[in-house]
Amino acid sequence: MTESLRWFKSSYSDNGGQCIEWAPEHAASTGEFLVRDSKDPNGPHLALSRQGFAGLVEFAKSHA
Repeated sequence: MTESLRWFKSSYSDNGGQCIEWAPEHAASTGEFLVRDSKDPNGPHLALSRQGFAGLVEFAKSHA
């Protein structure tokens, strides 16, 4: 399933290489927010709720 998804990198991806990718089209169609490590695109991913994804974004912003 995740092989056919379009993944997008964080806007902070040029900030030292520690970044995530997410699949916004999947989130829009299912409500499930998929997140993965951009350095390991074939590795595992997280499936978050809208609230979980918002919390992750806020955490990342506060630790940037």
